[in-house]
Amino acid sequence: MKKLKVMGSKDFIPGECRTETLSEENLFSAVPPVVRHLTRGFTSKKWFSHNEPVPIPSKHEVEKLIQQAQQILFPGYFSTVILSAENLEYHLGQTLSTFYENLAHQVSSAIRHDCFRHNKSCTRCGERSYEISAAFISSLPEIKELLDLDIRATLLGDPAAENADEVIFSYPGFFAILVYRLAHRLVELEVPLIPRIMSEYAYSRTAIDIHPGAEIGNSFFIDHGAGVVIGATTEIGNRVRLYQGVTLGALSLPRNAGEKLRNTKRHPTIEDEVIIYANATILGGKTVIGARSIVGGNVWLTESIGPDTKVLLKQPELVYIGKKKRNHETAAK
Repeated sequence: MKKLKVMGSKDFIPGECRTETLSEENLFSAVPPVVRHLTRGFTSKKWFSHNEPVPIPSKHEVEKLIQQAQQILFPGYFSTVILSAENLEYHLGQTLSTFYENLAHQVSSAIRHDCFRHNKSCTRCGERSYEISAAFISSLPEIKELLDLDIRATLLGDPAAENADEVIFSYPGFFAILVYRLAHRLVELEVPLIPRIMSEYAYSRTAIDIHPGAEIGNSFFIDHGAGVVIGATTEIGNRVRLYQGVTLGALSLPRNAGEKLRNTKRHPTIEDEVIIYANATILGGKTVIGARSIVGGNVWLTESIGPDTKVLLKQPELVYIGKKKRNHETAAK
């Protein structure tokens, strides 16, 4: 085995290794003109920036709120504290108090930022943030009930799910639904920005994109989940099951759709007890999938179907090339 040679001071080659040092002024001469260029762009409002005298919600703190909510809604799962009947109430009180304070602080930042950016008159940002946060934590028992129904739907729909612990700890679909239910409640309370930060955090962890504005009923189950997209104006009934790659989206939109169609229904309605299999695409605000219907894998739908309907693709023609094809023909003969 050859030994690697480590260069030392004796290996210095005069004339080939330059030793002169540049002055600090020369080293950083490229920086000032770039700084001036960037500053002009930001201060002139030509480029997007948060160059404002009010705070903006912290992405990191919003993610922490989700983690704190998990500890409250599923005590004992996401903390190192061993809980019992004797210390549960104290633990919940302490955790919920911290969550309430942190949520109010982030909601206040979101409201102040929204007011300043849109030149709104003063709307009692500080007081409203605590009122909104109080309303949100009052909703937690209801959210917990919905999440338990989602867990039961997962156990009912997936034979691979051994128990609720597996679902709570490891199912990406359930985590995405949990974050959706928290974010959706904030949408109902008219909190800006924070719900989208929450939904994008869930997307980054699960590859499941549920807009917090969507309306989703109880006992919702997403199996596997990667690639699922649920648009902002989607309406989903109770006991609905989706598989990976399902898109509940909008039809092709014009360039100015952001302003023109912002408050119109662009995404489909899925009624109760519908099953939509992998990679199906359902588009359009007028598209309704009737109750108890089944949409097969890879189906593309832009029109409504009635209740108790199955929509399936025909069996594709398979072409076998090589040894497998010959073995198949021999067995048939």
